[in-house]
Amino acid sequence: MASIEKLPMLAEGYERLAAELKALRDERPQIVEAIEEARAHGDLSENAEYHAAKERQGQVEASIGDLEDRISRAQIIDPTTLSGDKVIFGATVTLLDDDDKPVRYQIVGPYEADAKHGRISYASPLGRALIGKRAEDEVEVTVPSGDRCYLVQKIEFI
Repeated sequence: MASIEKLPMLAEGYERLAAELKALRDERPQIVEAIEEARAHGDLSENAEYHAAKERQGQVEASIGDLEDRISRAQIIDPTTLSGDKVIFGATVTLLDDDDKPVRYQIVGPYEADAKHGRISYASPLGRALIGKRAEDEVEVTVPSGDRCYLVQKIEFI
């Protein structure tokens, strides 16, 4: 029997997925209504509204299935309950780049990552390089813009 891989995520990420799932489920009756209305227009072979509604129905059902899968495998982690001196999922890490400019990232799941808001996935190149590192460790990582070097300045669980 295959084991089901858990998806670590923060409570905030879980709530966002659940809200997205609810919105898609709430959209289902409107799609069915649009299909019924388009059917009433007659010949389905040249009915653009019907085909658009059926396509949207397929997209929504696929998204619902994907979200249900992610939610069922979710392992919610509260970073405030974690501790230690190594970078792990949920840790907030302050790094110094080559110019000694501090940058701060929280290590999160792939569906929560948003680098603009300081959240990187544990599966990203930088996330993988940081996992297991301690304060004062150097990290070299190859990213699309080239090779980067960072110094782990501080690890927090907030």
